[in-house]
Amino acid sequence: MKKILFVCLGNICRSPLAEAIFNKKLENEGLSVKLMADSAGTSDYHIGENPDPRTIEIAQKHQTLIYHKGQQFKKHHQEEFDYLIAMDRSNLENMIREMGENPSKLILMRDFDPKGKGEDVPDPYFGGANGFENVYQILDRSLDEFLNFLKEKHDL
Repeated sequence: MKKILFVCLGNICRSPLAEAIFNKKLENEGLSVKLMADSAGTSDYHIGENPDPRTIEIAQKHQTLIYHKGQQFKKHHQEEFDYLIAMDRSNLENMIREMGENPSKLILMRDFDPKGKGEDVPDPYFGGANGFENVYQILDRSLDEFLNFLKEKHDL
């Protein structure tokens, strides 16, 4: 089984939403026995907490369930996961500092976004509902492309 870890700063907005969207896509395509996703944050601000209520709300709006408690990204995650997906460059740098290296399995989420390749997934925490919807749309289309990449690379 291939394991994917989505990472942002606090692990209550972007990364648990990416985890939930991706796991729903896997379930819909019958791939949840071959791939699985989890998420973590580079900070320790929200360890053990549920996702932000606005994250839960936007997920529910799109019929996506979130089962997650905040956890912190640690060096051992590079051994446990096949792909480490950072939501932005700042967290990518935090991950490299934690690991002490830049493994090939480390990727920016929007490297798969056909409408914003290489850009950061914006942090919606300090914004309103529109920011969470925007992040949902970015993640949804980026994760479609990421899943296509995985299917091709791993013959799924």
